[in-house]
Amino acid sequence: MLDRIDIIQGNIAAFEADAVLNAANKSLLGGGGVDGAIHYAAGPELLEECRTLGGCETGEAKITGGYNLPAKYVIHTPGPIWKGGDRNEDALLAASYRNCLALAAEHGIKTIAFPSISTGAYAFPVDRAAKIALTTVRDVLAAGSSVERVTFVCYTRADLAAYRKAFSALVESR
Repeated sequence: MLDRIDIIQGNIAAFEADAVLNAANKSLLGGGGVDGAIHYAAGPELLEECRTLGGCETGEAKITGGYNLPAKYVIHTPGPIWKGGDRNEDALLAASYRNCLALAAEHGIKTIAFPSISTGAYAFPVDRAAKIALTTVRDVLAAGSSVERVTFVCYTRADLAAYRKAFSALVESR
């Protein structure tokens, strides 16, 4: 399953895939970081559609059109805010990835790109987040997901290094 996962450095709002993942806030109405970049690149129609969704709980996922993005869809998920690790943050982050992949499969999405969910303004430790992200995605793909390719699009070199390190650890643990 690891052969279906790529890790690159780049701008997720410019990435070509069937769907890109928006690390959203619970309102789904835009914000900073990845959320702001995706809303800006997609155009005002994305905000209009998001207004009809009624928000989204942490760890859940909702889907919209991609509008002016190179992706047909945007899947939105609010990841957990880091509060020290004893408030179910790990399970909520894993749920974000699982629910996004389930929604992708429901919509026939074959390629999806993820940012590093919750590691920016939400302060989730990137090394820990990378391990959770990669393990969860590997497990969903191994369980028979119809999603063919998952790309982690890391914005910073530090995120890229953390994701590559976590990936190497998964490869070595086989």
